[in-house]
Amino acid sequence: MTSRQIFLCGLFFSSVCVMFWSMLPIALKLSSGFSDPITLTWFRFTGAGLILLIWQAARGQLAEFKTLSRKHWLTLFAAGSFLIINYSCFAWSLNYLHPGVAQLSFQVAPFFLALGGWFIFKEHVRWQQWACFAVLGLGMMLFFHPVLSGRMTSTTPYATAIGFVIVQTSVLCWSLYALLQKSLFQKLSPTNILLGIYLFALIVMLPFTHPTELLSMNRSETIVAVFCCLNTLIAYGAFAQAMKYWQTVQVSAAVAMTPAVAFILTELVVSMGLWPNLIQSAHADLLSLGGMATVVIAAIAVQLITASLNKRRFERTKSETTAA
Repeated sequence: MTSRQIFLCGLFFSSVCVMFWSMLPIALKLSSGFSDPITLTWFRFTGAGLILLIWQAARGQLAEFKTLSRKHWLTLFAAGSFLIINYSCFAWSLNYLHPGVAQLSFQVAPFFLALGGWFIFKEHVRWQQWACFAVLGLGMMLFFHPVLSGRMTSTTPYATAIGFVIVQTSVLCWSLYALLQKSLFQKLSPTNILLGIYLFALIVMLPFTHPTELLSMNRSETIVAVFCCLNTLIAYGAFAQAMKYWQTVQVSAAVAMTPAVAFILTELVVSMGLWPNLIQSAHADLLSLGGMATVVIAAIAVQLITASLNKRRFERTKSETTAA
């Protein structure tokens, strides 16, 4: 594939991932009335795992697992464990933090992901890219300035501190999951990596769930639950593919746009008058909107800078090969 094709593939899969992750908070809000977070997460993993198992078996792709060594199996199970802890800790943190505070705290994840790519995979991160992440962080602070000013939380400082620690544990586990997933690309396809993680989660999480809750769902609740399941399948599938085509720093910058896109989708739902009892407007002021625009601009700048650097590297390698 040419550098342009690789860039476009990474852009497509990153965009799909961001869009579906942005829709997820709305769906999870709608599911709060009929299922607890752990049970719904287990259902999402189970549904996605079974769909992938049938798909991969029909395509004859399960043979890849036979090539795994003990080390690779342990890496796969570790990635699954970190993803489970990520989901569970974030849900737990909401007992101590306002959702806006928890979401703000989680936005250090793209930075952790880029830092991990630089430290573990020796991906070269230029000063221009770090500068974009600094601007992106500033945009996040502006976007969530009502949270930072204390207008969106009524918890005590002690509870806020506990919740913050739990969220950072969730962030760290998510970053480790993503990096371990990337380390398995030489042995497993992104689809098989997710299949292994989903089936692992199906077994490990079962003792902590209440599947009977799902049996009493009405039609609309069933639609929401199925959407959450498909969202997991599509979003994480796209994320795995994006990590295959793009550098970690590029994917992390794209993922950082998720809160801004989620804000736009939420406001769109409110303007359409959908689910007024559950979904309310954030009533963002001009400063928050300016922060959202800053996030988008910084994320796009990272992509353009990285694409330019990759193009120069590709041309340099091509010229050196021709000269030799």
